[in-house]
Amino acid sequence: MDMETVKLSEIVERLVPELSPFLTSKELDTSIVLRDGLALLEPADAVEIVQVSICNGQKEAWLH
Repeated sequence: MDMETVKLSEIVERLVPELSPFLTSKELDTSIVLRDGLALLEPADAVEIVQVSICNGQKEAWLH
């Protein structure tokens, strides 16, 4: 499968909707590149992507 770019909101909606309240609209709007596409993504992978997105958002907050 080819790489696919999706919004974090799509990943969350499909695989871990219970995490949606913990994310900001900016985080949900983040583009994520998936090496093997959304179809092969597992819930555990989605949780890891969410964790990294939150960490990256916190790093940006410190830089501003």
